[in-house]
This record gives sequence, C-alpha cells and structure tokens, in this order.
Amino acid sequence: MKKLEFYTFMKKIPKAEIHIHSEAAVTEATIKKLYQQNKDSSLINSKELDNFFSFNNLSEFVQCFIKLQKLLKTPEDLKYLFEDLGSYLQNNNIVYAEVFFSPTSFLRKGFEFKEMLSIIDSKIDQIKKEKGITVKLIIDVSRTFGVENAMHNLSLIQKLNDSHIIGIGLGGDELNGPAKEYAEVFKEAKKVGLHVVAHAGEDVGPQSIIDSINYLGIERIGHGITAIQDKELVKRLTKSQIPLEICVTSNLFTKKVVKKMSEHPVRYFYDEGVFITINSDDPSFFKVSITDEYWNLYSQLNFTMKEIKQLVLNGFDAAFISVEEKKKYTDTVLAAWEKAEKEVHN
Repeated sequence: MKKLEFYTFMKKIPKAEIHIHSEAAVTEATIKKLYQQNKDSSLINSKELDNFFSFNNLSEFVQCFIKLQKLLKTPEDLKYLFEDLGSYLQNNNIVYAEVFFSPTSFLRKGFEFKEMLSIIDSKIDQIKKEKGITVKLIIDVSRTFGVENAMHNLSLIQKLNDSHIIGIGLGGDELNGPAKEYAEVFKEAKKVGLHVVAHAGEDVGPQSIIDSINYLGIERIGHGITAIQDKELVKRLTKSQIPLEICVTSNLFTKKVVKKMSEHPVRYFYDEGVFITINSDDPSFFKVSITDEYWNLYSQLNFTMKEIKQLVLNGFDAAFISVEEKKKYTDTVLAAWEKAEKEVHN
C-alpha cells in the first residue's frame, strides 16, 4: 500500500491514544496568540517564537515545554491547549484519548487546581459534544518535584473528585526519582480508585521498569523500550501482558536509547508477544501524528496491515474503560476496517 492510500485508509479507522500530553498538540498559531496576548518579550523573543518547535536533544526539548508554560499566564489560557488537542484528535479520527495533565508548574504560578480543572472540563465536554470524542485525564506527577508534591497532587485529586480524572502517572527524569520512593503515593491512589501508570524505561535501564511494576503496581508502562536490555523482563511483560505505551518518534528525537528507526525495539516486542500500543506522545513537538506512527511501522518496521489492525485494537483494550466500552469500540473498529478494505479493493 502506498503512502497516500495508507493515510486515506487509516483516516477511516477510529483510534485510541493513551499516551499524549495536554500541551502536546499546541499549534504555532496558538503559540503566537499567547505571545501577542502577553506582550512580554522577557518570556520569549521573536526568533525563539519563529523556531519554537526546533530542538536537537532532550534538554532543548524540555526547554520548549518550559517556554510554553511561561506563555500560559492564566488558568484561562489552558483552554487553548485543549482546543488544539481536540482538533488533533479529530484530524486523526481518535475517538478516545487519555491525556496527561501536569498541574505542578501551574500550581507554583498560583493557579488554583479547581479553577484549572473547571476550564479543562468545559473544553473536554465541548470536545465530546461537538466532535463525539471522549477525553479522560491522567494527572502526571513529575519526579522533578519530589514525593511530597506527588502526595499533594493526589490530595487535590481526592478533594475535587472530578469525573474526568481517571488516574495518576509518574513522569519526569527517571534518575531523579526512583519508583520505590513513590510507593506510598501509588498505594494511596489505588485505594481511592485511581488507575496508575508510569513513564519507565524511556531513557534509563530496565530496572526502572521492574521497580515501577514491583513498587508501584502500575497498570501500563509509558515507553518501556529499555526492556529490550533484559530478556527476563521481556518474558515477564509477555506473561503479565502489562501494556507498553510505545511512542516511536519520541524515542528517536530524545536519542537516549534509539538512534534510528531500524533500531527501535517495537517490532521485537510485538514478535515476542509483549502487549504494545502506539501513541504520539507530543505530536506538535515531534512533528508526528498517531497516523504517522502507524505509517512508520508499516513502511519501515515491516508491520503488516493485519498487525496494524491489532495495534489499533490494543489501544482500546489497554484503555481504562469498561469491558462493555471496549467491545463497543472494538466492534466499531472492525466494521470500519472491513468497510475500508472493501473500498480499497473496489
């Protein structure tokens, strides 16, 4: 299948995205709007504005995020992130998304958690009403800010009891905060009915994944690519079927483990029976959509269309939704796939 044909086909297929950050789909137009709105050249200069999404390594990528957060001066500005997110989801026929929202930087600027969530919730409801897309939130607690901050975030979640918040995730530099330190936070999160995930094995060795499973009891692993360095861990993942949230292009950009597409372990994981899902992570920053990621698998990593179909289904199967909802989405995908195949052959 040629590229245009592939994209036309995949556009017709409903998808889930379960590893994407709330800032991830922000557009250049929104960046410029925020810049004009604030008119504060100390935040970002015009040259940086024109090259906002240009970076060469993980450190520069982090700086992009920091610059964006500086441009978000009020809780009301968060609405722009979710408007852009809604457009991204619609353009890629993503009908269900679990989105990481990291509140700490905003809380430290004086934003109120309740006010932020009120603004975000209204946009999520609007996305559902106008586009028919379901968006849920996973509150991302960064290792950068420590255990006490993570517990504080959890207490805010508990007080608010927001129906859009379904889980808590551990993010940030894996070397800064070993999983074991967050065991009590995650134990408490599970007690109150939250799902638990962690970024692990993205840029440090497999022990980070092992510790996240052992100490945090995580239900999904963000990235997890360094599992390839430990064959026993791969066997464990295959047996347990703990899903990996694979973000191929993200791993190439950060250059911590994977230097080129052919080195990415996603093909190996799939062949070994590891449960994998495909995600974009930060589409605007990495200039990639989830549809692009499926194309990368098909065109460069020898995934067949039958395997692509299974990966699409995996996205829904790994989502934090009921068995009934999974069946509904599965039936919808299979029907759309069958229809798209018939159109290709006609």
